[in-house]
Amino acid sequence: MRKKIIFSLFLILILIANISLASYSTVMMEVIEEPICTIELGENSKFEKRLIEKNLNNKEVTLQLQVTNGEDNIKPTGELMLVLDNSNSMNELPSEDSESTRRDLIFDSAKVLISNLLEGNEDLQIGIVSFSSYYNPDDDEDISGEATLEDADLVSTLSNNADDLNLSIDNINADGPRTDLDAGITLANEQFTDEDNNKYMIILTDGVPNIALEHNDNYYSDDVINATLAKLKELNNSGIQITTMLTGIDNADETPFGGTKTYGQIIEEIFGTEEEPTVGNFYYVTDDEVEQTITEDIYNSLLPISQSYTNIVIKDYFPQEIIDNFEFAYVDEPNIGDITAEVNPSDNSITWTIPELASGETATVRYTLKLKQDYDSSIINKLLDTNEKVDITYNDFNGEPQDDTSDVTPVLKLTEPPAVLPHAGLTTILITLAVIVITILIISLTKFNH
Repeated sequence: MRKKIIFSLFLILILIANISLASYSTVMMEVIEEPICTIELGENSKFEKRLIEKNLNNKEVTLQLQVTNGEDNIKPTGELMLVLDNSNSMNELPSEDSESTRRDLIFDSAKVLISNLLEGNEDLQIGIVSFSSYYNPDDDEDISGEATLEDADLVSTLSNNADDLNLSIDNINADGPRTDLDAGITLANEQFTDEDNNKYMIILTDGVPNIALEHNDNYYSDDVINATLAKLKELNNSGIQITTMLTGIDNADETPFGGTKTYGQIIEEIFGTEEEPTVGNFYYVTDDEVEQTITEDIYNSLLPISQSYTNIVIKDYFPQEIIDNFEFAYVDEPNIGDITAEVNPSDNSITWTIPELASGETATVRYTLKLKQDYDSSIINKLLDTNEKVDITYNDFNGEPQDDTSDVTPVLKLTEPPAVLPHAGLTTILITLAVIVITILIISLTKFNH
């Protein structure tokens, strides 16, 4: 008798298991709606949540959260004068294994800078001046034009044509014996128009000024230092945004011939330090830092507005039916920012934080929702929103806090084939059957023992 009871119990348990498996294997999942949840952040930027993959046989869908900063950094407008050192020291090789001269290094980087600034930007005009000191190719000892504006040359007037400007740089000769920065910035200043707009001046040099306008009697003298500094301050006070890059100085502790101060002391008196420049921005770099300084650091410093969104927080909330009946898993980590590892049970949400999203960047994260084996069959034939809502907060380009929300969501539905009898709830039936079986077993065993 005991064996019959145990055997009967075994058959009933198999029947329960088969009912469960049959229900999961036969239930069908379909996507009823696939709207894209969209929240606009700006004219060209947005957040999107969309369903990107359906594996309905596996009862699984993949959703993607994505925020895109489609804004362009605003490039400078107005007038920019590029002031290039063309003293003969520019013909030196920066190091023994260098294949390019310092002139090639600086001038080629300057051409990249010009092309980047003018690409898609019709509101900026660039002119070019070179400076060193007066040079007579027929008489090396002729200094009749030294300490005058003949120490500088107008390479190009203001233009918006990058090709023409870069070609003019290629035609500059580096042959002046000395460095008259005063002449270079004075001539450059004369090229600006009277129009009320932004004025920029970029100085690229590999030497310490040793003469100035009307000062060439004593090289590296205080008169030269004071005249050059005074001109820089005068231009700065007139509203010109000045940026200076100095390279090629590897003997800052030495005192130049005829001078009374070291190269380092002269540099600091005229330009200051990178932390505390006398005017504008000052980059004091080694030759191997020239390219990055010109094409990246100086370029970025000229962008008047950073089109970055900051302190972005995205919260995605799930309905309780999704939490109870679907398994949640990330496909991968977000490419930018951090996201909570699991769904927060207090509000059924995940939180994605992005400290900064720069112009042109797109941040993405994906996750899957897969129907659980022990789902509650009462959700069959119901419309299931995959999320309840999405909240987003962020700081705009002016640092002002913004927020928005959306309840747009893809919708799922579970159905059973007609051949399968409808049931009020698989879990409830299974529990009831289990209770009945256990009750029968207890009664039978009790009678058997008596």
